[in-house]
Amino acid sequence: MHGIRADRRQMMDRARFLRAAGYSVLSIDFQAHGETQGDSITFGYLESFDARDAMAYLRSRVGGRPVGVIGFSLGGAAALLGPSPLQADAVVLEAVFSTLEQAVQNRMVRSFGEFGNIITPLLLIQVPPRVGIPLDDLAPILAITQLHVPVMIVAGTDDVHTLASESRALYAEANEPKMLWMIEGA
Repeated sequence: MHGIRADRRQMMDRARFLRAAGYSVLSIDFQAHGETQGDSITFGYLESFDARDAMAYLRSRVGGRPVGVIGFSLGGAAALLGPSPLQADAVVLEAVFSTLEQAVQNRMVRSFGEFGNIITPLLLIQVPPRVGIPLDDLAPILAITQLHVPVMIVAGTDDVHTLASESRALYAEANEPKMLWMIEGA
């Protein structure tokens, strides 16, 4: 399995694991992603509003109990981006890009070799007019400084989409308490 289907299966496996351990779990799809309708993906910015709505719903259902968030890739970006980070009691971010520029470059270089470095700026220049959001508003590394809850950043040392250096940089910008878990070979 590749791409979105594999990501979805991994998240559902995690949800089942957490549920079996006694936790309440709410899994969501974002607009234009998974099985949810929508016109376009905004790399976590507008998706952050979906996440906030889900958080409000969950908080209304669990009383005053603590709520944690596990955000994988786009889900992690959505937990950070938008007007402010999610108001969770703890956040786990896995394979979250540091900036949209770096995410696009990683994918273009992986697909097209060094030619990817040439086409990346051409792709990025189209993002603000197409999605109506400035590139700086699509930078989790800038938004993570506004997160003031325990955060755990999980990354694979061999991840070709979100480089280990990006995860380390995200960790460096995070407030305490924080933890970085680099999984060797993943």
